[in-house]
Amino acid sequence: MHCTDRFHPAIPDFRDPFARDRDRVIHTSSFRRLEYKTQVFINHEGDYFRTRLTHSLEVSQIARAIANALGCHETLAETIALAHDLGHTPFGHVGGDTLDASLRADGNLHGFEHNFQSFRVVTKLEKRYAQFDGLNLTFATLEGILKHSYPYRKPFLTEWHDETFGLDYHPSIEAMIVDHADEIAYISHDIDDGIEHGLISFEDILENELVAYIDEKVRREGLQRGTELHRYRFVGMLISHLVTELIRSSRSGIPAKGRVLCRTIPVSEPIPVRFDPELATRIKQLKKLLMVKLYRHERIVSKMHAGKECIRKLYAALKEDIHLMPERYKSRLHTEKKERVIADFIAEMSDRYALMRYREIYGLM
Repeated sequence: MHCTDRFHPAIPDFRDPFARDRDRVIHTSSFRRLEYKTQVFINHEGDYFRTRLTHSLEVSQIARAIANALGCHETLAETIALAHDLGHTPFGHVGGDTLDASLRADGNLHGFEHNFQSFRVVTKLEKRYAQFDGLNLTFATLEGILKHSYPYRKPFLTEWHDETFGLDYHPSIEAMIVDHADEIAYISHDIDDGIEHGLISFEDILENELVAYIDEKVRREGLQRGTELHRYRFVGMLISHLVTELIRSSRSGIPAKGRVLCRTIPVSEPIPVRFDPELATRIKQLKKLLMVKLYRHERIVSKMHAGKECIRKLYAALKEDIHLMPERYKSRLHTEKKERVIADFIAEMSDRYALMRYREIYGLM
């Protein structure tokens, strides 16, 4: 299958194939719901903080810049970035983990995985055409959504996925770019949100060499720690530094021919889009530091515990009484397992809708 092929015929129009994919993603209900899904902070915490929607937009902007600099297809990178979080549950990763545990407790060994759920959203769950399910996206976009995070082999992927998307091959260069753009966006913006929310300070993370390096650059501009402008400049300089270094260290590994490369690089070969080893180590150390200082902060853990309880109780209630689901979900129970249908319904919920249904069902209004 060629990178621009689709599973169903599409009438050509004035757009290139990946621009059509991007537009189809943006106009989905799943994309709009990202506005009210947690990134790190519960959606109702305040208007400043990132949501899954703003995060996806930030990832797409970073991915476009990197793809352009490396001579790759900007629009494909943008599209994969915009679609990469469509399968996330309410309450961030903790919501997905809770849904996964609930499914496995019921004997569903495939559980729940948000990358694969994003793939399911665009191939099955979104209904936009009378003739088929899904959005009928190009092969390259689907592969990028399914495989943008390494490793690609997962127990729930079938022989069909292997034959169609080549799980023994790296995805397109653009999908690799999105994976790094995702990392750059969430590291920098979680620091921004964490400091703005008073959960961490620069002093908490200055032990990291990367943070110290960027902080020194900002202070050379005459900006003192603790000011709003220092924080803004720090985040901007951190993103710029990471993007610049990723481009520099990746250029030599990008094949000269072909802007969109699918199923050409075996997984046994190194990923060509990568940071140099020293910077990669500093990034890894910073992520570990944020795990301790930010993601395990008492206030975040408390909110996430409430989110876990909400997901767990919703799953139990829907399992007990299927009539709590909309008709479009109940109609699927004739051909699909109840637990998977329930998981799809919960996964699509926004934070506030999940909380509303939880309170409504359990009489907590």
